Amino acid sequence: MSKQVLIVSLSLIAAFSVACASMRKSSTTTAKTASQAGPSAGAELKPTRGNNVTGTVTFHEMGDQVHVVADISGLKPGKHGFHIHEKGDCSAPDATSAGAHFNPDSQPHGAPTAAAHHAGDFGNIEANASGNAHLETTVNFITVSDGPKSVVGRSVIVHAAPDDLTTQPTGNAGARLACGVIEKK
Repeated sequence: MSKQVLIVSLSLIAAFSVACASMRKSSTTTAKTASQAGPSAGAELKPTRGNNVTGTVTFHEMGDQVHVVADISGLKPGKHGFHIHEKGDCSAPDATSAGAHFNPDSQPHGAPTAAAHHAGDFGNIEANASGNAHLETTVNFITVSDGPKSVVGRSVIVHAAPDDLTTQPTGNAGARLACGVIEKK
């Protein structure tokens, strides 16, 4: 009987040691990831006059890239232009107070994957049959940190129509359905 107790005890000690080592590794990985994370910002999208579009957009700087996550609701199913605009002002009923696309490098309008495009060009988001859209992307053409490419103090706009990715300077994306000022967290 004492041999069985010894075997069970050793098994429990071994299992406990493995669990502790795994927890230490997880804590180290989490601490390392947190220490590499840079500044964050976000925008709460509010509808323009006559619209019901709402949502949130977050920006997390990680080294020389920014992870962008958008969750938007109240859209008609299909594609909608999605841009960062130059001014952090959503006060006009139609959000024209947000100005033009954010374009610190004076580039032509284009797809976010094109060699030349505005820093605010994020192309399109696509709403499902329920009117909900989700975008998750990582880009290297904006920052959250201070500087000429910082999105902080600018605005996010969701448009009524798809961005055709070519028409200058707006992509022919139509009316502004929602606007949100980007603020540092």
